[in-house]
Amino acid sequence: MKKDQAQKARPDITAAVRGGDWTQPMDGEGAPGDSTLEHALYWRQIYAEILAMEEKVLDRIRQLMNTQSDEGRREVELTNVPVVVAQAERFRQRLGYWDERVAQLNGGPRHTL
Repeated sequence: MKKDQAQKARPDITAAVRGGDWTQPMDGEGAPGDSTLEHALYWRQIYAEILAMEEKVLDRIRQLMNTQSDEGRREVELTNVPVVVAQAERFRQRLGYWDERVAQLNGGPRHTL
């Protein structure tokens, strides 16, 4: 089976790869360096919301892990936790891009985005 066919057959794998790819913008996002202040504020808010949600999900997973058997907890550590952590890191990184762009547009120092 070709890679494209495998990804279509396994949307969970496609989502996991996308979720951990820091360079992957959301649909319609555009490049931070090309954005207006309004656009940058919008995307900063979106990423802040998603990151807050991911952090709550991770906290909840960890709470639930405390009630599981050693085997169940280990499987969650190997499967669920790395995916959620990777997603949170992606959103944290993207939020950082937009934080920096907002600062630039408000007269802060310019860095390459």
